[in-house]
Order: sequence, then structure tokens, then C-alpha cells
Amino acid sequence: MIAIIDYNAGNLTSVARAVSHIGFQCIVTNNIELIGMAERIIFPGVGAAGSAMESIKRLCLDKAIKHAFATGKPMLGICLGTQIIMGHSKENDTSCLGIINGCVRAFPSDIKSRDENRLKIPHMGWNSIKSKKQHPVLSGVRENDEFYFVHGFYPDPADKEHVIATTDYGISFASIIGFDNIIATQFHPEKSGKQGITLLKNFCMWKPC
Repeated sequence: MIAIIDYNAGNLTSVARAVSHIGFQCIVTNNIELIGMAERIIFPGVGAAGSAMESIKRLCLDKAIKHAFATGKPMLGICLGTQIIMGHSKENDTSCLGIINGCVRAFPSDIKSRDENRLKIPHMGWNSIKSKKQHPVLSGVRENDEFYFVHGFYPDPADKEHVIATTDYGISFASIIGFDNIIATQFHPEKSGKQGITLLKNFCMWKPC
């Protein structure tokens, strides 16, 4: 069973639908006991870091998530879930879970493309990733495959070895991060068509070393 953690940050039904579509059982829950019994964890979300962390602490999910990581369960963060596993977010000046050391930063307000056109914030729409290292969850994902993004902030790990892939949007930012038994995507695999489904299926079968 895969536990999709509910911390009142939305984006849960589409993730659950995608996981069920590829043939894996899942449950959307904030029940700590059910999370503890799950074989793997998906940690999605949209919204602001401050309110998300308030909900996580109020529901005691911070301890459950950290325990799941410490016990080696495969974990997948998505969008806000990717940001929340960092140490700190510039959004709302928020202390986060600290599973990966580093900071969540805002795109510069004057961000421009290579041809000097002003780019809109949030970064919204389809964009490609550039792999920095091989990872089992990216098996079958091609270099030019595009994924769906909606975000104004991005993760910046202190240890660049934790950057698995990057994406260009005025700047180059980490779009997939992780180490050991956790991997996290700034984009939404559940909204990214065939390539997103490939990534989700890989995660559901992933056995971290």
C-alpha cells in the first residue's frame, strides 16, 4: 500500500488517480498509523510553505514523515512536497522538515530568457529536464521529455550531489532532488502525460539500496 499524505495542501485526487491507473493500491491519509504501515510514501502538495508546515506540525505529520525516511521507506515528494523536505523556505520565512539540507528560493522578480524577454512568475507550463545523474526512477525518461510545472519557488540543496536533474527557466534550477530512499520532483508527474506516468510507475517499483 502507498500512502499519499494529506496535509490540506491539495493536489491529492489527481495523484491517487494516477497511481491507481498504473495498478498500485494507495490511500490518501493523514493517519499516522496508516502512514507507518505503508510500504512507500508520496508527499504531494500545492500552495504556500508557511500554511503547509502549520498543518504538518498540527497533524504531527513531521514526525511521521521523518520516521518514514529514517526507516528506509521509498518516498516521493511532488511540487510543494519537494520544497517542504528542505531545511528552510524563503516563502513565508518557513522552517521546513530538513530531510535535505538547503533552502527554497524564489525566482528573481526580473527573470529573463536567453533572448532577454521577461519571463512570467510563477513558472507555469511544460519544460524539459536535464539529468545530472542516473536514477532508477528516471528509467525510460528521455532527455528531452517535458513535464508540467507550476511554481514560483524552487529547491536549492546545499549539497549539489542531491541534485538529480535541472531545468532552465531564466536560471538553471534543481527540478529533481533526492538521496538514499527519497526522490522529489518540482514538477507534477501526475499531470505530465506518458513520461510522468513512467516516472510514477518507476517510483512504485523502486527498491532503494
